[in-house]
Amino acid sequence: MESSDKVVETVIVGNYVEMESEGKPNHNNDIKSKISNLFWHGGSAYDAWFSCASNQVAQVLLTLPYSFSQLGMLSGVSFQLFYGLLGSWTAYLISILYIEYRTRKEREKVDFRNHVIQWFEVLDGLLGKHWRNVGLAFNCTFLLFGSVIQLIACASNIYYINDNLDKRTWTYIFGACCATTVFIPSFHNYRIWSFLGLLMTTYTAWYLTVASLLHGQVEGVKHSGPTKMVLYFTGATNILYTFGGHAVTVEIMHAMWKPQKFKAIYLWATLYVLTLTLPSAASVYWAFGDLLLDHSNAFSLLPKSPFRDMAVILMLIHQFITFGFACTPLYFVWEKAIGIHDCKSLCKRAAARLPVVIPIWFLAIIFPFFGPINSAVGSLLVSFTVYIIPALAYMFTFKTAAARENAVEQPPKFVGRWAGTFTINIFVVVWVLIVGFGFGGWASMTNFIHQIDTFGLFTKCYQCPPPPGSPPPFLPHVGAPRPAPANITHPHHL
Repeated sequence: MESSDKVVETVIVGNYVEMESEGKPNHNNDIKSKISNLFWHGGSAYDAWFSCASNQVAQVLLTLPYSFSQLGMLSGVSFQLFYGLLGSWTAYLISILYIEYRTRKEREKVDFRNHVIQWFEVLDGLLGKHWRNVGLAFNCTFLLFGSVIQLIACASNIYYINDNLDKRTWTYIFGACCATTVFIPSFHNYRIWSFLGLLMTTYTAWYLTVASLLHGQVEGVKHSGPTKMVLYFTGATNILYTFGGHAVTVEIMHAMWKPQKFKAIYLWATLYVLTLTLPSAASVYWAFGDLLLDHSNAFSLLPKSPFRDMAVILMLIHQFITFGFACTPLYFVWEKAIGIHDCKSLCKRAAARLPVVIPIWFLAIIFPFFGPINSAVGSLLVSFTVYIIPALAYMFTFKTAAARENAVEQPPKFVGRWAGTFTINIFVVVWVLIVGFGFGGWASMTNFIHQIDTFGLFTKCYQCPPPPGSPPPFLPHVGAPRPAPANITHPHHL
């Protein structure tokens, strides 16, 4: 057994060092190449940390106060901590399965330098084609709607700076802008983008916190949540979605020079994300209370100012980055399907990727429900993609004593080795299946269908202020029109 471990280590390190020499800056290159390496070619553990943290917080930062209004303060904080821990655990499982798969393949002398490993291929190599098909279906559908959500968020945000165009028109515009991500080859090339993206969300989170505290509580503020089960579980599944951003874990790991260093990266990224999401969501909810039930975008309640405009602009740029994060794995799948994944021409690959953007663009126009769509995607797709399937896949991969004995990575002592790991995995599967998919699916789909009934498909301007002189909208969860708060006078703040 000891000699076998040494062989495994030699195989892993051998190929990873070879990849590392390809990705690291070459000091013999000219200045242009050095600058390109500095900003473009990322494969370190720090790059992976920035990618994981940046990918988690994106536009969901703006919907968490909405979730707090549905859950109440205590449940909102508790679910963030709980799902943050759960998400970190399943990201760890995915990383272990990736290392296991890659090691087995490298023993067979498979070369991955011109091939990006993806989650469905890990499932295929470890468990067979049926697991591959299920993983591929859930992963692609989740990433598709994850990209849709970014487009919806772009249109929702820019409207608070420029309301001369309706949100649907802004969706057309940003769909064209986000289509330029076809030119980004892989996660190796997100170094500067993921770094800037995290700076942008950090600014936005602390802007929301400080602006809400300085604004103070609106007159007659109420914190009624939770009031209804459908709202409670809708909010909970939005938080499930928040910490389910590890659908691209395998692609991020494969972009690393030494993927075996990934194991704790997602946990550290989550801890940092919590320093952004907890203060911002709690502060906005403290200031505006139940008003958030009808304002799924936190920007809509804060008064217009240069600081808010800066936050909106930064979030727009970050949503472009996150669109690329969600779409790049779909580009890879499409490239493999049409047989050009190993093509060295960037222009040919970019042209071939364009058909992937079209259905995303179309779906964002059909379902522009910023906030409710997060919960629907969280309950129906995220629950399986990044929680249930990884936990089950881990248990089935190591179900035999021989598989556990020959595993490349043994479970840590502090979780109880194999018995403890399997126990945690069973808990994850049962909890997410019942609470996330079951109750969450019922609640989020009920809310989602209500949005369709209220606003209709292809709506031009979701949750926009009504035209002057029109009666206030009927709010079904309250039962009567709610007047605007006294200290918010501009109609576009509603």
